[in-house]
Amino acid sequence: MLRAILLSLLCLLFIFLLGTPLLIYAVITGNTDPVYHVGVSCARLAMRLGGIRLDVRGQEKIPRGRAVVFMANHESNIDSPAIFACLPPVLVLGKKEAFRIPVLGTAMRLRGFIPVDRKDRERAIEAVEQACQALRAGHSFVVFPEGTRSPNGRLQPLKKGGFIMALKAGAPIMPVSLSGGRRIMGKGKARIYPGSFLITFHEPIRTDNRTLEDRDQVMEEVRQALLSGLDDDEWPLEDLAKRQA
Repeated sequence: MLRAILLSLLCLLFIFLLGTPLLIYAVITGNTDPVYHVGVSCARLAMRLGGIRLDVRGQEKIPRGRAVVFMANHESNIDSPAIFACLPPVLVLGKKEAFRIPVLGTAMRLRGFIPVDRKDRERAIEAVEQACQALRAGHSFVVFPEGTRSPNGRLQPLKKGGFIMALKAGAPIMPVSLSGGRRIMGKGKARIYPGSFLITFHEPIRTDNRTLEDRDQVMEEVRQALLSGLDDDEWPLEDLAKRQA
């Protein structure tokens, strides 16, 4: 637990000491690149200080020169910093609670990150439409389609919002399997256990030749890709039973 506390304090200092002046700079100039890169640097620092070894595979599959929707499973507290540490610049379609964090929340809004109110269907639809417009303008996104962290590390059912966004914009979806995080710092855990964290980028799934009627099929393709990069104890029990039958 001491490691987690020290790591949190160091990251907060990093954000406030560097993030605050860069946030002011962003407000004045409209340039959010410096504060974004500080955030990514903080994520990488957190991985090193936490004794977390990133094993990244398939980065060469990331499409270049066009907007992409990266979709990752969500099983631990370290998923977000780990994936940000190895992605090209992206926006986020994420839960509104994260936007309430001082400095960080303001920086996220300035950068164009889009908050989602999961309890308000109308506002959630508006958020997805904003994301569609940003995708069409050339901005990539990272989405955790389960909607929240898994309580037991096993893949949960995927929600449709991110898929509608990608299909409407005709943007390719790149499934990203995150494996091992629950052993390092699972949901509700306050202690960090140093270890290896596997990040697997799968082949992009095209959506420009599909419509919203293909949503369920696309969701299943993404789900199967995510499962292919996970350990048995990260698979839903019903899928594991079918595979072993």
